[in-house]
Amino acid sequence: MVGAVAVAYLAYELVIELRGVLILLAVSLFFAVVLAPAVDVVERRAHLRRGLATGLVMLVGIGALAAMLYAFIRPLAEQATEFADELPGYVSDAQNGEGAVGDLIRRYDLEEYVEENQDRLQEGVSGLGAPALDLARSVFNGVFDGVTVLVITILMLLQGPALIAVSLRLIPADRRDRVRSVSGDAARAVSGYVFGNLLISVIAGMAAWIVLLVLGVPYAAVLALFVGFADLIPLVGATLGAAPTVAFAFLHSVQAGIVTLIFFIIYQQFENHVLQVTIMARTVKVNPLTVLVSVLIGVELLGFLGALLAIPVAGVIQVVVRDIYDERQGRLKDETTIGAEEVPIEETATGATTGEPA
Repeated sequence: MVGAVAVAYLAYELVIELRGVLILLAVSLFFAVVLAPAVDVVERRAHLRRGLATGLVMLVGIGALAAMLYAFIRPLAEQATEFADELPGYVSDAQNGEGAVGDLIRRYDLEEYVEENQDRLQEGVSGLGAPALDLARSVFNGVFDGVTVLVITILMLLQGPALIAVSLRLIPADRRDRVRSVSGDAARAVSGYVFGNLLISVIAGMAAWIVLLVLGVPYAAVLALFVGFADLIPLVGATLGAAPTVAFAFLHSVQAGIVTLIFFIIYQQFENHVLQVTIMARTVKVNPLTVLVSVLIGVELLGFLGALLAIPVAGVIQVVVRDIYDERQGRLKDETTIGAEEVPIEETATGATTGEPA
């Protein structure tokens, strides 16, 4: 008994010490599971060796990621420069009590507050350079972690079939087919969620961009990109993207702010009741309470990335738990199902691929 407790304690301490490494491995495994179907398709249909198929898929994936970053950074840099050029005019309008900013300053007596706290504000501004070293260190660590995840993901994709074969040999022969089937179902659930979530986020960003462009709100492209990126986060993403966008629209004009607020309220309902059902095709239909708890845990463990990974992980757990439950009840199905309606997961994966409701 004492030995078991000691082993458990040592294992716990080892996990704590290796937490960073385990997180990188978990993230790499997630990306490998998402990209594996694409590698299999290229390998099979293009008759390429797995190494070439993996390289081709990774190049396409990296190119898509680079395009997304460029689409976000380029307008941000351009419009930040434009804002810097126009800043003296904004300051002059504010000092004269003109424009939206000037109206806010006049309404809330901010000019008096600035005059009374001028020394404190200057000290705060002068101290902004202090965290520069920490920021540089964080950026370097982020780049290093990203390269590490990329390399591990490539190795997992290359050695995936061999690793699966070795793992299956460790399982009793009478259970191998079932484990292989459930593993495939879980992988399809993850892939379906990821690609469906990306498509929904693109739609959210495009819709926001059109509305802001029509209303004449400045920096519409950057705000729309922020809405799209924020929409990747389950549950709260749409709200996170809408809040600063609506506030910026109100700064432009009250009418624009009201219209933008109404748009996001309507769009949120449309996304929840139409897009989620149609595009996701119930591939990862998880109870809302489970979604909330999994997102909170994911945020606590991995921050923003954890929020993105939370739902597919919950979907995988749901697939496995349902299979175990069906076996315990003596009603093991030929095909694993998901959701309260017990929809066959192969059918939902097909629906997610074709864009048709399951």
